[in-house]
Amino acid sequence: MRHTRIIVTHYGGPDALRVVEEECPEPKDGEVRVRVLAAGVSLPDTMAREGVHPETPPVPFTPGWDLVGVVDRLGDGISGIELGQIVAAMPISGAYAEFVCLPQRDLIPVPSGLDPAEAVSLVLNYITAYQMLYRSAKVKPGQRVLIHGAAGGVGSALLQLGRLAGLEMYGTCSLRGAQAVSDLGGIPIDYQYQDFVKEIHRLTGEGVDAVFDPIGGTHMWHSRKALRPGGRVVGYGLISSLRGEGLASGRPGRRQRFRGTAIFGLYVVGGWLLPGRKRVVPYSIQWLKRRKPALFRNDLIALLGLLQQKKIKPIIAQRFPLAEARHAQELLGKGGVIGKIVLVCNGSSLESGAA
Repeated sequence: MRHTRIIVTHYGGPDALRVVEEECPEPKDGEVRVRVLAAGVSLPDTMAREGVHPETPPVPFTPGWDLVGVVDRLGDGISGIELGQIVAAMPISGAYAEFVCLPQRDLIPVPSGLDPAEAVSLVLNYITAYQMLYRSAKVKPGQRVLIHGAAGGVGSALLQLGRLAGLEMYGTCSLRGAQAVSDLGGIPIDYQYQDFVKEIHRLTGEGVDAVFDPIGGTHMWHSRKALRPGGRVVGYGLISSLRGEGLASGRPGRRQRFRGTAIFGLYVVGGWLLPGRKRVVPYSIQWLKRRKPALFRNDLIALLGLLQQKKIKPIIAQRFPLAEARHAQELLGKGGVIGKIVLVCNGSSLESGAA
């Protein structure tokens, strides 16, 4: 049996993505083959394609951090999982494919009846938001937070979960995203025409308890000025730090992590040494997952429960067929996307029972 997958042929722009047809992979001992129903499209995917993300594999590789699919075949030594079971996983790479083989330990059961596109949104975006809120910022009801990129995938997740947590929320966004931020319970701040630090102090007086900043670099230090004493900036993604030298640097892949990490380390140390008790703390979903896999599993199960109870509802910006991965990444790269872009494999909505 043959299947389709997407490969990155070289580090570069969306033209580096190619659709290939090949024989389906066979599960090894301890592995499970999953027929992918939905795969998320995220900034880490595009940064890996560019060769600047710390988790960039050597080319050629199949991108895709997160997936939801159906158990299709069991390798030797597998027990406790059944054919036809719906599962979620965060393989970091490999999800842009019709079939993928994964270790059983990486699979987390998904309740039946959920939309695969909504369920896959939880794996990267909502776990990132959930863990930053409760494990990094340690928020409490009534606290104030500032969310950068508030209309995006992680930003909208932070708004939905923050509303459940009883937070007072502010979110930077474009004019296009302002209504979505308002609808999710946040007060929008137009980053193109407003200085968010001045606006936060105008609206709150002393500042916010936490800022969630995916941009990094000097932007993160500017975010620190929006904090009240004792507050903290949670830095994640570090888009500008990792992309700082761009493709022209000739330093693709994992080597770029050292520059970004060194810059971030200076901000962390500075947050402790300078007066005001305004901390800068790092968050990395893959680091926490490797160090404490049980937390990742438990947090995803909790989020799937919230989705099943309709307490959260991920915003799906657009659904693309798998073969249109290039168009999906091009759309994400243009910016201004509200919610999550998802790749869906043939028939996934019908087979999952989703509308």
